[in-house]
Amino acid sequence: MGFAIMSMTDGAAARVKTIVENSGSDAKGIRVGIKKGGCAGMEYTIDLVTEPNAKDDLVERDGAKVWVEPSAALYLLGTEMGFETTTLRSGFTFTNPNQTSACGCGESVELKPADLAALAAQRQVEPAHS
Repeated sequence: MGFAIMSMTDGAAARVKTIVENSGSDAKGIRVGIKKGGCAGMEYTIDLVTEPNAKDDLVERDGAKVWVEPSAALYLLGTEMGFETTTLRSGFTFTNPNQTSACGCGESVELKPADLAALAAQRQVEPAHS
């Protein structure tokens, strides 16, 4: 069995469900991707999904659906998507083990592709559950 590219916190799942509920009957979830931009080189993208792409990976939690663009999968492996509200902003957060740096304002990041060989080796040394 495979593993999920990304995980979601309870807060992120609740926010995704709220976005979908407030977006009309065609909304099914959100799509997460990455694009080149910002001072650090890359930015996360979030778009509303009305028609899922069969090539996207689906991450679900408590009824919340998040699709991950295929071009972003290697950069998002192991990422936890959260949602936070502070006195200055509210928004999705990404705790990404593939992030090598971020800009000062936090709007863009530098990402490296996940090391698939290291992930495979890690999975082989993990004890099997009986």
